Amino acid sequence: MREEIEKYINKKYDALQEYPWQDSPNHTTFKHKENKKWFALIMDVPYEKLKINKCGNANVINLKNIPEMIGSLRTIEGILPAYHMNKEHWITVLLDGTVPKEKVCDLIDISYDLTTKK
Repeated sequence: MREEIEKYINKKYDALQEYPWQDSPNHTTFKHKENKKWFALIMDVPYEKLKINKCGNANVINLKNIPEMIGSLRTIEGILPAYHMNKEHWITVLLDGTVPKEKVCDLIDISYDLTTKK
């Protein structure tokens, strides 16, 4: 699903996609061109770091959301506390099909809107 999500973002938004970390070449950020704020970070993270009892790595996306919604979103299977981000404002979403693509896209749209310069 990672490729589909990257295509969705690149098609819908005029965003900067960057690979900022040499030691993590699979981690990519999506930023607004005008204010350089991130609205999405896609990466592969060991399941154990996400507190999931599985071997290997998970493809995930970090997205900003409204703090009042974070708690209820994290009750949805596949939506986790943000990995390496402020857990009050960000969530991590598994890109393994646990969360339907349509829901992931809706969450991307919210993150984009929340990080747009006002």
